[in-house]
Amino acid sequence: MNSFGRLFRVQVIGESHGDLVGVVLDGCPAGLSISPEDFQFDIDRRKGGQQKGTTPRAESDLPLIKTGLFQGKTTGAPLTIFFNNENTRSSDYEKQRAIPRPGHADFVAQEKFGGFEDYRGSGHFSGRLTLCLVAAGVVAKKLMPTISIHSELTEVGGKHSVEEGIQHAIQQKDSVGGIVECKVNGLPVGLGEPFFDSVESLLAHLAFSIPAVRGIEFGTGFAAARMTGSEHNDALLDASGRTETNHAGGIVGGITNGNPMVFRLAIKPTSSTPKEQQSFNWESGSVETFSVKGRHDLCIALRVPVVAEAITALVLVDLLMCEQRIPRIWR
Repeated sequence: MNSFGRLFRVQVIGESHGDLVGVVLDGCPAGLSISPEDFQFDIDRRKGGQQKGTTPRAESDLPLIKTGLFQGKTTGAPLTIFFNNENTRSSDYEKQRAIPRPGHADFVAQEKFGGFEDYRGSGHFSGRLTLCLVAAGVVAKKLMPTISIHSELTEVGGKHSVEEGIQHAIQQKDSVGGIVECKVNGLPVGLGEPFFDSVESLLAHLAFSIPAVRGIEFGTGFAAARMTGSEHNDALLDASGRTETNHAGGIVGGITNGNPMVFRLAIKPTSSTPKEQQSFNWESGSVETFSVKGRHDLCIALRVPVVAEAITALVLVDLLMCEQRIPRIWR
């Protein structure tokens, strides 16, 4: 449903054009210092309008911490953080309601919820809710001060130069996707609970909560299928578990092995594109040519790196808690 985690549990709420979006964090240790300023850096990285190719929709995204905080410290009770939606243009979506947009959840949401869903800006299916994941990730990162998580965009529209990929999309008047790579350093050996709660299983589960993700690979990923066993195996160098190569991406048997964890996400092109498309019109009963209106990202992948870091932090904090490596009272 709308929650994830066992001991560090995350629940997201809200819709793109509703009053607000938010996140509830249950299981956060008591005594952790948190202020609205802690969220600003990562929130700014996710914002639209920060770079060429992102949506012009501008939101202040000021975190409103409503519960679970007293005198600047977490209380151990559920932590609730809201973000007001202040810059919506719902009329853009009311005009095109008759035609479910290709690549969006319009058709399946209508079928699943009987037309009662909030369709404005894709409602609860919107990438707007990744803001909630980023906010939760900020808290999770604070609980792992010795572990570093870094993500970057390594490819846009099939080009390794982000600028070239964006410029090509602008010239084509179409949207593009990209590849985001995430690296984690400082992980202990032993995180992960096979079979179904292996590190890869949990990361893949949460990665696909990012609406634009179409694939994930760890270490050498799909390239491993074209290697021999002797080429792909990571030879141990010492008793710490350090390996000569890292084809496994820091995970063996679903468990972290102490080497850097590496995975990549394939991000699809933005479904809302300036190009004219065809789709079925519910009202007329025929296939029609139409163009998606509204404010959209030319390349969603530009805003994904910080979200990838956040979902990684959420998975790792939960696993660390399962290993009793994070105390219930933070000192």
